[in-house]
This record gives sequence, C-alpha cells and structure tokens, in this order.
Amino acid sequence: MQVRVGTVGARVIVAAALAALLGGCAGSADGDGKKSASASADAEEAAAGAKGTAAVRGGTIGAAGSACELPVSFALAQHWKAKSIDADKELSKASKGGDGDLSGALADAFLRQGPVTAACEIDAKPAGNIGFLRVWTGKPGGADAAGVLRAFVAAEDNVSKPKYHSFKTGGGVDAVEVEYLFTSKLLEETKKESAFAVSTPEGPVVLHLGGMDTQEHEEMRPAYELAKQTLRLA
Repeated sequence: MQVRVGTVGARVIVAAALAALLGGCAGSADGDGKKSASASADAEEAAAGAKGTAAVRGGTIGAAGSACELPVSFALAQHWKAKSIDADKELSKASKGGDGDLSGALADAFLRQGPVTAACEIDAKPAGNIGFLRVWTGKPGGADAAGVLRAFVAAEDNVSKPKYHSFKTGGGVDAVEVEYLFTSKLLEETKKESAFAVSTPEGPVVLHLGGMDTQEHEEMRPAYELAKQTLRLA
C-alpha cells in the first residue's frame, strides 16, 4: 500500500477508501497532497543541484528521551519533525475498527514491509518539502543488513533497477544502501527512492527516503545524507 497522508492513523483511514484502487507496499508515495509528479530527466536535472547541498543540522533522534527511541541515533536536518510510531498499538486499534479484518490488513500493509516494522516518521513538510524519512526496525536474528534490505525492497511492488552497495556510516557502522525506481500503476509515473540498512544488537534498522516525485526526493536527499554521515549505535 502506498498512499501516505499525515499520521499513521490517518493513512489507515484513507487507505480503507482507496484500497480498491491502489497497489504497492508501504513507503512508495508520501505527503497529504498531490503535487505534479514526474521522474523525467528534466525533473532530475532541475534537482541536481540539491544533491550536493549539505543539510543544516537540527536535533538528534534515537537516544533515550528523544522523539524516537531507536537502536541507532543520527542527526536530523533543520526543521524536519520526527514522530514515533507505535506499530503494535496502531495495529491493535485498526483490528478493533468497524472494518475488522480489512482495517487490520490495511494497517499491516502500512506498518510492516518485509522483515521490518515502522518505528519513526520524520516529516519534511516543515522544511518545505513533501515527503518523509522513515525508520523501520526488525527483531534480533541472523539476517544481515544486506539480506534485510533486499527483503525490504522485494516487499515493495513495482520496483525496478535496484542498485546496492556497501558503505560505512560516519559513526562507524557497516551499512548497505540501495537506490531504485518505483512505478505507480495508478499514476503511471516512476520515481526514485533510496534506503539503507544496518545491523544492531537489537535488530536490523532500515532508513527509507521516498518523496512525491524524483525532484522532491533529490531535494530531500541532503537530510538523508546527513543521517548516513551521523548514524551510530545508540
């Protein structure tokens, strides 16, 4: 499922109305409005300058007492707002809703992707963009970061041209990153998305950057790069 509107609870309600129309998995469209979306070369060229622009640091999340307590910590770009997601609570609430199993299934589609569950949503709208940097966490186990990331991408429908590579975060954590294209069958548009995964003693962590279109994605990329540069074990 792919329509992201406001908070998790609001997205589940909207999904109930749009479930018959939309396909895909969590994280492939962002925002609570419809911008003109395009993955054309013109859009990518227009945003190219943003890719190399360093984000101004705001707060830090991940540590105890922060907006989202996570197995890792990293810096947020200025004005981006983080909100913790209690997936178990949201799933329980949805399952008790008027639609019963339908609401629960829709909530599950939004809150779980492959082996990981939504844990934190960092909103770019206060900084002037439409999109989110989302953090997903999994249970401790034997899966390495590469395996978790591949399963995360595999759980998202209509993905093409994934490109993986390994790197080390600025905090010294081994990580695996992927860049790929997501195609919306409803909108008949293709856009770029990025994600990276790390392994921690508490389980895997995936950070995913979407956006309404490729231009928004590239404009938000500095915040994603800041997370990569500052991520360390919490």
